[in-house]
Amino acid sequence: MSDVFHYLALDIGAESGRGILGSIGTDGLEMDEVHRFPNGPITTEDGSLRWDLSAILTNVRAAIREAASRVPRLDGIAVDTWGVDYGLLDAGGQLLEAPYHYRDARTAGMMDVVFAKVPKDEVYRRTGIQFLELNTLYQLAAAARAGSRALDTAHCLLLMPDLITHELCGSRSAEFTIATTTQCYDPIARDWARDILQRLGIPTHIFPPIVPSASLVGTLTGDPHEARGTPIIAAAGHDTACAVAAVPSEHEDIAYLSCGTWSLLGVETPEPILTDEAMRANFTNEGGVAGFRFLKNIAGLWVLQECRRSWLAETPDLHWQTITAEAEAAPPFATFIDPDDPAFVRPGDMPSRIATRCTELGLPVPTSRGAMARACLEGLALRYRITLRQLEQITKRNIRTLHVVGGGSRNSLLCQFAADAAGCEVVAGPAEATAAGNILVQAIATGRLSSLAEARALLRRSVSPMRYEPRHPEEWDEPFERFLHLTEAQS
Repeated sequence: MSDVFHYLALDIGAESGRGILGSIGTDGLEMDEVHRFPNGPITTEDGSLRWDLSAILTNVRAAIREAASRVPRLDGIAVDTWGVDYGLLDAGGQLLEAPYHYRDARTAGMMDVVFAKVPKDEVYRRTGIQFLELNTLYQLAAAARAGSRALDTAHCLLLMPDLITHELCGSRSAEFTIATTTQCYDPIARDWARDILQRLGIPTHIFPPIVPSASLVGTLTGDPHEARGTPIIAAAGHDTACAVAAVPSEHEDIAYLSCGTWSLLGVETPEPILTDEAMRANFTNEGGVAGFRFLKNIAGLWVLQECRRSWLAETPDLHWQTITAEAEAAPPFATFIDPDDPAFVRPGDMPSRIATRCTELGLPVPTSRGAMARACLEGLALRYRITLRQLEQITKRNIRTLHVVGGGSRNSLLCQFAADAAGCEVVAGPAEATAAGNILVQAIATGRLSSLAEARALLRRSVSPMRYEPRHPEEWDEPFERFLHLTEAQS
């Protein structure tokens, strides 16, 4: 490549969004954050939890304007977001109501309602997606059951990244990776599971055509005029799909771990795995830029993040480095904290909740901040070991390396714990994997890169990941057996 190409990744999460300007040249990929903004739900007059799409779009346009001012031209713009949420449009392309937030209470109990009409095992065989009450399927079933006027009159349903893309260029399509998160998509038929939707009273005509990752879907219209005409790309609409695209590995014997508030641990597969064993283990099959992502959602750093939120009330300047240092100095395996324990799902005073839960289970209560932090990180590493064992058993693979991307890749203590607990090499980085994947897929879409393999090779030239080898994996064997007994007793 003799030129430098510039792409804007609009990476929007459920708590914040940002615009990342990526420049690809002969030396690799460089990224620069040009705009950041808070994001979160609003409560409407009827008490429902919704997204403020107008505020999101205002910030999206601000990010585009700032990016356009920094480079001679933009070669592409693409949006990625969280999964499952959607907006409904009328015939003229106008939003009929503010999009619901996935934590809105309308889906409470809806899984049982759905399974009364479509058996649970049939839902899994047809969609391959884990059972979460927040999935699009249960949101739509709740709307249909309530006689939603917006659903009855809608001409088109667009998932959140596709909805934002529509506002930028007028396109009406569903990008493959985001479509697969809904539990409304049939990965074998490669189309919406229309018969299941019909049995639930969900109109099927509103579901748009599905386009592959790395599709050009239009050009930027409206303001900012500086970037008008820039190609709009459906790169990989689901943020985790972007993160996995930026796993800079060239080997097949790896598992990936996208680590942050959630930990998403899995492998890439050419086709979905829809077996009873996969369903019992609660694995999910989501679309990837190439093939599928067979993975499990683990609560991740959520418990420790909530602990820090409580500790900040007493120590406002408490940094993560301090927490990690205190955890490293604390005695090992003093107690166990399972990140997936349902007792820790809700926000709140997590240290008190941990103390209560340890007492209920007959476990020692952590007596210091460092002990509690260490127990959180050890529990997470032990969860990784369980999940890696399940992955190997279901996929018949021998996993030799765990490649960690996302913010958790910066936590050296967790990475070392993961290497020791799993008894395998851990490779950590890049931390900004979601934005990197978004940008690389845009470069594939515009022909600047020929394939995902070439994109990952370029990324390997651009980052220097940290490597962690197991130090004393045998010391984790006995704690693992105790942890396994604890988790089995809870299930």
